[in-house]
Amino acid sequence: MKPQALFTPLLGALLLSPAAHALDAAAVLKTADAFRSGGAKQQQVDTEVRVLNADGSLDKERRYTVLTQTEHRSLVLMQSPAEKGQKVLMLGDDFWLLMPSSQRPLRITPLQKLLGDASTGDVATLSWSEDYSGELQGEERCGEQPCLKLGLQATRKGVSYQRIVLWVGKARHEPLRAELYVQSDKLAKTAEFRYEKNGQLISEMLLQDALSQRKQTQVRYLARKNREAPEAWFNPMFLARSPNLE
Repeated sequence: MKPQALFTPLLGALLLSPAAHALDAAAVLKTADAFRSGGAKQQQVDTEVRVLNADGSLDKERRYTVLTQTEHRSLVLMQSPAEKGQKVLMLGDDFWLLMPSSQRPLRITPLQKLLGDASTGDVATLSWSEDYSGELQGEERCGEQPCLKLGLQATRKGVSYQRIVLWVGKARHEPLRAELYVQSDKLAKTAEFRYEKNGQLISEMLLQDALSQRKQTQVRYLARKNREAPEAWFNPMFLARSPNLE
């Protein structure tokens, strides 16, 4: 048998191996993350969360300044008058709520609600590729365009969802929609993603509770910029003693 004939089946086996599929899924997730963060490792994202009634009218809204840094660190500064001075700090798998009237940080979970169906984890975390392992599960149609379906499994405990089913565009790997499952493997909510006019960054995430269709929550990304926050801001005791950071 010619050497070329031996090489061809071997190459096919490698391409279809689990390791090859895992590598492909990891690359897809990294690209998908870039549509959420713009590729920045340390940044400030000015965020607005709006709860809409079934008829599309506004129920309530809140503003947040979200500082995401390296090593799974995020700080959410609440900006609306009703919440001014409150903060949420994420350090790895640990979340704290800091109130201006208290010098004692309160432990919370990433599923703690901020407003409507938006939890602290929905706003404070922007990376699937760092928090989940992915597996390509096939191709489907998403409206008029072909898309890839991925199954994501959490690799650490401090994430909002234990499992995610994610659909991304086949050509660019931009996130299109997702199903979000909690620890009990119960479907908690669904998400859809909308884009800026140039199609390069997600401008809005629409969240819908799996059990209720009465209201919808919009997480809108109003502005992004690179920003390295002071190291002291990621110390919960410093934050408890410093109600005003800006």
